[in-house]
Amino acid sequence: MLDKTYDSAAIEPKIAKAWDEADASRAGANAKPGAETFCIVIPPPNVTGSLHMGHALNNTLQDVMVRFERMRGKDVLWQPGMDHAGIATQMVVERQLAQKKLPGRREMGREAFIEKVWEWKAESGGQIFNQLKRLGASCDWSRERFTMDEGLTEAVLEVFVSLYKEGLIYKDKRLVNWDPKLLTAISDLEVEQIEVNGNLWYLRYPLEPGITYEHPVAFDDEGNATEWETRDYLVVATTRPETMLGDTGVAVHPDDARYKGIVGKHVILPIVGRRIPIVADEYPDPTAGSGAVKMTPAHDFNDFEVGKRAGLRQINVLTIDGRVAIKENEDFLEGLDHPAALHGAWDMLEGKERFEARKIIVEILEEAGLVDRIEPHKHMVPHGDRGGVPIEPRLTEQWYVDAKTLAKPAIASVREGRTNFVPKNWEKTYFEWMENIQPWCVSRQLWWGHQIPAWYGPDGQVFVEKTEEEALHAAIQHYISHEGPWKAWVEEKLENFQPGEILSRDEDVLDTWFSSALWPFSTLGWPEQTPELEKYYPTSVLVTGFDIIFFWVARMMMMGLHFMKDEDGTPVEPFHTVYVHALVRDKNGQKMSKSKGNVIDPLELIDEYGADALRFTLAIMAAQGRDVKLDPARIAGYRNFGTKLWNATRFAEMNGVSRDPHFLAEASTLTINRWILTELARTERDVTEAIESYRFNDAAGSLYRFVWNQFCDWYLELLKPVFNGEDAGAKAEAQACAAYVLDEIYKMLHPFMPFITEELWAHTAGEGQERDELLCHTDWPSPSYADDAAADEINWLIDLVSGIRSVRAEMNVPPSAIAPLVMVGANSLTEARLERHHAAIRRLARVENIALDAMAPKGAAQIVVGEATACLPLGNLIDLTAEQARLEKAIGKTDQEMSRISSKLANEKFVANANPEVVAAERERFEELQLQRSSLEVALRRVSEAG
Repeated sequence: MLDKTYDSAAIEPKIAKAWDEADASRAGANAKPGAETFCIVIPPPNVTGSLHMGHALNNTLQDVMVRFERMRGKDVLWQPGMDHAGIATQMVVERQLAQKKLPGRREMGREAFIEKVWEWKAESGGQIFNQLKRLGASCDWSRERFTMDEGLTEAVLEVFVSLYKEGLIYKDKRLVNWDPKLLTAISDLEVEQIEVNGNLWYLRYPLEPGITYEHPVAFDDEGNATEWETRDYLVVATTRPETMLGDTGVAVHPDDARYKGIVGKHVILPIVGRRIPIVADEYPDPTAGSGAVKMTPAHDFNDFEVGKRAGLRQINVLTIDGRVAIKENEDFLEGLDHPAALHGAWDMLEGKERFEARKIIVEILEEAGLVDRIEPHKHMVPHGDRGGVPIEPRLTEQWYVDAKTLAKPAIASVREGRTNFVPKNWEKTYFEWMENIQPWCVSRQLWWGHQIPAWYGPDGQVFVEKTEEEALHAAIQHYISHEGPWKAWVEEKLENFQPGEILSRDEDVLDTWFSSALWPFSTLGWPEQTPELEKYYPTSVLVTGFDIIFFWVARMMMMGLHFMKDEDGTPVEPFHTVYVHALVRDKNGQKMSKSKGNVIDPLELIDEYGADALRFTLAIMAAQGRDVKLDPARIAGYRNFGTKLWNATRFAEMNGVSRDPHFLAEASTLTINRWILTELARTERDVTEAIESYRFNDAAGSLYRFVWNQFCDWYLELLKPVFNGEDAGAKAEAQACAAYVLDEIYKMLHPFMPFITEELWAHTAGEGQERDELLCHTDWPSPSYADDAAADEINWLIDLVSGIRSVRAEMNVPPSAIAPLVMVGANSLTEARLERHHAAIRRLARVENIALDAMAPKGAAQIVVGEATACLPLGNLIDLTAEQARLEKAIGKTDQEMSRISSKLANEKFVANANPEVVAAERERFEELQLQRSSLEVALRRVSEAG
C-alpha cells in the first residue's frame, strides 16, 4: 500500500539514484531506431555559481523539453558544462589566498597562481551541478564540459588563429570599460548602472585672447532673447571635473545660435594651458546645461566618437588604477608652450586618486574664479559588477573581433526565418543590437582564462599561432627573410637558442564570452569531426534569459555560422529556435536583489516543498513574455497538487484499481469511463501541442485542470458508487480504466514533476509485478480515443452540479441544507440524462428531489445549463433579507476601495513618480476588485430573484 503521505526529502534522492544507476539521461537513451535528434546545450553556469531562481526557471524549462522529447523516442542529448568565469573565479581564489595569509597572485607568479585556481576548481568548483541534479535536470552528466578543458582550449585556439589570419581579429587602440580595482577591461554585461547623488559643475573656460561673443541673459515669455552680455569665456557643464586635464576640445551644436560666431575659435584649458578648439557637432543638446560640452576623447565614449569626427587628440591622463599621471606623460605634454609655469598645480595633482583629484581641481578653479556654479545632480554612474567601483572609460590597446562582418550572416539567419525567437518580439531587440554592433573587445588583463595565442618579436611584430613553436617558426621565417637590423640579431640568438629569448607571449586572456560563443559545437568535439558533432549539430533549441541575447546568443550565432558549414559549404545556424524566458521576480513584481532582501533561494524551496512543486510552479507561471512573480505560497499550492495525485493514487489502490495489461480503451462501456478517456485524449493533445509551441504554462495548466478537476474531483467521485456497487463487470472495467488513466497522467506529468511520477509509476506496476522500464523511458502518449457523446453527457452533469454548488455558495446556503431542483424547458435528451444521473445529482448537488416544469417556481435562483434552466427554490433555506443586506454592504465596501485606487491612478504625479512596480500592483488590485464586484452583483441579483 502507498504510504499515507509523499515524502519528497526521502523519495527524490532515491529516484535520482535510480536514474543515475540506469544511466537514464545519457545521449540517445530511449531513442527509436533512425530517430530524429534533439539537442540542447545548457547555458553554462559559472564555475563559481550556485543555483538561483533564474537557473531554476531556465533549467526546468529545458528539462521539460528534454524529458518530453526523450519519451517521444527522439535521440536526445542535453549537453551540460560550466564556464570558467574569468574575473569571478580569479577574485574567489585571490580572496581565499588573502584569507589564508598566503602570498598574493603577483607575489607567487602566473604559473603558480593558475595552479591554485585549478586546485580550487577541483575541490570547490561546480557545486551548481549537484544543485541542478537536485532540481531533476536530466543532462548527460557523463559528457560534462568546461570552457577551459583540453578540447575547448583547442577550439578556442583554432577560432582565434583562424579569425586573425582572415583579418577578423586585430589589435586597436579604443576606449574600453576599465575596472580600476581589478585592472582589466570588462564587457558591457559586467557593468551595472548605479544611481548616485553627485554634482554638476559649470566651469568657465577662457576664450583665446581677443575673442568674445554675445551671450543671451534675459528672455521674453516666448523664450526670445531680450538682453545679452559680452563674454570672453565658455561655460561647460561636467559631472567629472577630474577628466578636464585630458580635454582636447569643446563641442557645440551647429544650429546653436549662441555659439555660431566662435566655432573654429579656441579656449585655453584651465590648469593645463592647452589651446583647444571649439567644434560643431550634432552630439551636444542646446537645451541641456549651457549647450557647450567639454570633449575628453580618451575618457568618455561619446567624446571619443565626437573626437573621431572632429579630429580631436586623445590624451589619457589617468593610470590603470585611476590616478592622475601628467608630469611625465608625453601625450599630455605635447603641444604645451610653457608647461613649467603650471607645475605648481600639477605637483598637487600628480599621483592623486581620481576622486581626490576632482576635489583639488574644483578648489583650484574656484580660487581662479572659474567655477560658474554647482548644482546637485542625481545621475547614473557605471560600476564594475565585480570590483564594485565606478568604471573608467580608458583608451588602451586591446584585441578586437570584427563583429560587424560576422553579424551580417547572423542577421540574415533570423530575418529569413532559419532561426526564430520565441516570443517573436525579441527579434527586434536582436536586430537593433546586431545592426549597430561595435567591435568586440576580447582581451582581458587577467591571468585565469584562455591566454591569447600571440607572441611578440623584439621589434613588436606580432605572431599569432596555436603554439609557441609555430609562432617561433613564423618569426624566424619573417626576420630571416627581411633585410634589416633584426635579421642578424635573430640569427645570433638562434646559434645558442634559449626559449623566450626571441619571442614574448601576450599576457592577456580572452573574454569569457569568447569560449562560450563556441559552446554549441566545441562541446561536441570540434575542431575534431566527431560522431557527436555530425549527429547533434545543429542543436535544436536554446533556452536563455533576455539579458544575454547580445552577449551570448548573438555571438554563438556569429561563430556558428562562420565555422560550421554543411557538405555544400553553406553556413549552418547553431539552433533553429531561441526561447527567451523572462525574469523571476518576487511576489510583488520586484526584481530580486540582496540589497532589497527579497532573494528567494531555490534550494530552500526544494528543501521545504520538494523539487517537483518548484518545477511545476515555475512552468505554470512561465507565460511567454511575462515575468514570473514568485510567491512561496504558490509553491505550497502546487505541492498540494502533487499531494492530490498521490492521494488519488492511494484512493484508487484502496478501491482495487490495478494495472490491467489487457485493458483496451475502445472496449469501455461505461459512459463515465468513455468520458474520462475522451478528456484524457484531449488533454494529451493539448499538452503535446503546448510543449511543442513553447507554451509551458498552457501545458501545465491543462494538466492541472485535468488531474485535479476532471480526474480527482469528478471521475473518482463519480466512480464511488461503481466501486461500492454489486456490478462486478462495471467495477472491473472502472478499476482497469482508472489504472490506465493514472498511467497516462504519470507520463504527461513526468516532464514537469519527474520525481513523484517516477515513484508512482514504479509503485503501481501491479501486485508482484515490475515495470518494463523507467517512466522517463516510457513512450509519450499518442491519443486517438474519442467519444464526444459520452464527453458531452458527463460535462453536462458537471456543469449542472457545479452551477448548483456555485449558487449555494454565493447565497450562503448552509452545507447541510437540502433543496429541491426544478428543471424548466428540458428537452428529451436532458430528461434522459436526469434519469440516468438522478442519484449522482442528488448526492453531489445536495438536492432532495428533481422535478420537471414549464415555469420557474417563485423565489427560485436560476442557472442556465444547455437549453434548460435549473431552478433552486431557496426562500425557505436562507434569510433572504439578511443575505441581501450582507451583499449590498460588501458591494459598497468594494466600490469604496475601487474609488480610492481609481483616484490614485488618475493622479498623473503618482503614476509618473511612484515605483512602476507599485503602480502595476495597484492596477492589478483594481482588476481583482472589478471581478469581485461582478460576482457580488450576480449573487445579489439571485437573492433578489429568489425573494
